[in-house]
Amino acid sequence: MNTLFLAWQAPDPKRAWFPIGRLDVSDNRKDYYFRYLEGARSAKLSEGFKPMPVFPDLEQIYHSPELFSMFQNRVMTPQRKDFDAYLSSLNLDSASYDPLEVLAVTGGERATDNFEVFPKISKLADGSFKCRFFLHGLRHTAASAQRRAETLVPAEKLGVSIELTNPATRTALQLLTSDYQMIGWAPRYLVNDLLRAIANQHQLQATVVRINEAPAPEKRRLLIELQGQLPSDYEPMSSELFRPISALTSDQDD
Repeated sequence: MNTLFLAWQAPDPKRAWFPIGRLDVSDNRKDYYFRYLEGARSAKLSEGFKPMPVFPDLEQIYHSPELFSMFQNRVMTPQRKDFDAYLSSLNLDSASYDPLEVLAVTGGERATDNFEVFPKISKLADGSFKCRFFLHGLRHTAASAQRRAETLVPAEKLGVSIELTNPATRTALQLLTSDYQMIGWAPRYLVNDLLRAIANQHQLQATVVRINEAPAPEKRRLLIELQGQLPSDYEPMSSELFRPISALTSDQDD
């Protein structure tokens, strides 16, 4: 995991989401770069987004030998007694702990701001991709679906369905059990790319990876892996909103 995106949600009434920043990390984890995206400019024009105090200039490339506090503060510290249990709930191993991997799964959400972290979807040479995320919105589903979710087991397969009338996002991707109980949604940042896969008649496969029983919070209850195929001429997360305002040099890319 070498690239994460940062999204910002506008306040009421629109509550629209914009990709506003990109974090790139060297393989040796000694160089961290943060840049704003064109999505930040769009959010500024349409919703009044203001640059974060820690990253005050939209056109600046920020560099650090350590993970920026903006991201580090969204991960549990290894000094916590329950740290190993925390990683286990994410299906990660403490022996190979990487805060970027944690952020990629959890989203780094905090109750005190409107930011969310999500991973860059990487397409392999054969067009395949895979990603992991926690199921969204279980508490907003029918009581029967919530009861069905309690019976899920690791490795159980789930279906993926397009929803065109979602009250929050209009278009969304639902996850369904084999007996057609709609138990929740895929994250919003995946929707556009997954719709492209579906439009090209590529099948998506979702699988239950891990189940965290109560008292784990509802938003950390069901870890899902989704895999599929994208068209050969399509690169995920490559729209204008995802384009960095400032480009890294070739030396920085290395």
